[in-house]
Amino acid sequence: MTVWISRRPDRDVASELAAGRGPLAGIRLAVMDDVDVAGLPTTAACPEFAYLPDRDAAPVAALRAAGAVVVGKTNMDQFATGGAGSGAAVAVAADEADIAIVSGAAESGRMPAALQGIVAITPTSGVISTEGVVPAHEPRVSLLASGIALADRAMAVLAAEPGDRRWPADTRLAAPPNPVVAVPRDLPALDPTWREAFARAVGTLSDAGGAIVEIDVGPFLAAGALAAPVTGSRDRTAREVNRDRAEVFRLRRVALSALEGGDVLLVPTAPTHPRIDEAAANPVGVDAAMRTFTQFCDVFDMCGVAVPAGTAGDAQFGVTVLARAFEDAVALDVAAMLTGGSAPVDVWPLAALHCVELVVFGAHLRGGPLAHQLTDRGARFAGEIATAPRYRMTALDTAPPKPAVTRVRDGTPGSALTGHRWLLSTGALGAFLAALPAPMQLGKVEMADGTWRTGFGCDGEAAAAGTDLSGYGSWTAALAQGAVG
Repeated sequence: MTVWISRRPDRDVASELAAGRGPLAGIRLAVMDDVDVAGLPTTAACPEFAYLPDRDAAPVAALRAAGAVVVGKTNMDQFATGGAGSGAAVAVAADEADIAIVSGAAESGRMPAALQGIVAITPTSGVISTEGVVPAHEPRVSLLASGIALADRAMAVLAAEPGDRRWPADTRLAAPPNPVVAVPRDLPALDPTWREAFARAVGTLSDAGGAIVEIDVGPFLAAGALAAPVTGSRDRTAREVNRDRAEVFRLRRVALSALEGGDVLLVPTAPTHPRIDEAAANPVGVDAAMRTFTQFCDVFDMCGVAVPAGTAGDAQFGVTVLARAFEDAVALDVAAMLTGGSAPVDVWPLAALHCVELVVFGAHLRGGPLAHQLTDRGARFAGEIATAPRYRMTALDTAPPKPAVTRVRDGTPGSALTGHRWLLSTGALGAFLAALPAPMQLGKVEMADGTWRTGFGCDGEAAAAGTDLSGYGSWTAALAQGAVG
């Protein structure tokens, strides 16, 4: 397959890269040829369909406004009907582009990414605008990049251009510290070499703190098979189609019930890496096989992050972390565990969400005995922070022990106290506040930089009865020096 269908002159690309401004300055962008770029033909790999758009598709416009420079339009299976071919993935893997936008979810994004050893993010359907994308299938775009950090940075730009689906108020902004990862109990579609590669990926997640549970993926695969395009469909009756649709919905209920209690599902992205002659000899059969672990994702309204996971023999091997709709941040966190790095603090859904910050000083510090009250609600750790020197900290006689933080009166000596920042969705903060026991309170706390942020306080009378710990500067230091009984 030729990588490019149309390509801009190198001198024009170089000139724009040199003059770039914004968060994606210097980033080269490849665009699948069913996504509009002003001034370049959109063909969807069908010359008879070609037209010349006068404006960019919404995702392309957003990336260009952030400084990315379009290199050209990449080749594809005609109207995105195939399963493994993607010039966009090759362009990124061959360093002819840094990121790529592709239409669809798995077949144009995650699967080619796995075969090329790169990263793909497929967001929850509808949260990113698809205006200007040829509507041949599921209205979704995926983003390809060489690594998670760059993919996340570009997705944050896209998230600021919302689609027609809104994020829930209780959206989880992070995976828990030890996410529950569901994996297939059996992988009949994989040969022994590919099974070993998947087992290594599972081991990597387990070593990184993931809690692995095995489930039956039969209902997932069965639903995907029913939803896949098949030859001879023109001869099927409406009754047969409706029967299959009802069965898909039944399988969805069964499959998703198996995920209850789990955070994500880990699957191989592709079951094999076919040769060109194999695909040419049996295009329908190879395409159907390649969709084994991807086809059900759209049917089940799941989001996913595909990452490379070494090799299976001589072939690139990749896995996909799948999560429920709107659990994009959870999927990204678990995918980062697989790559040996840490997920970005500013995970891309934050660009689209109205989230709130909470500053904590005691048992809710990261790693503290009550931190789970935040992480169970999807709170995201956002670093350390210090107050202005206007506060007093005392130890409350509670189980577990907690500090009481109160503001001192003007003219009274106070201390700067160190705490931790958490980010929560508005719904999560509301649920947390509703369960907050007396004498703890939430209110505005003055920080060392002069800002006022929502943080923990305490009823003044209860605080006055506690042991003064202000001189230690933090609850952690007081604990370390044995000042708390």
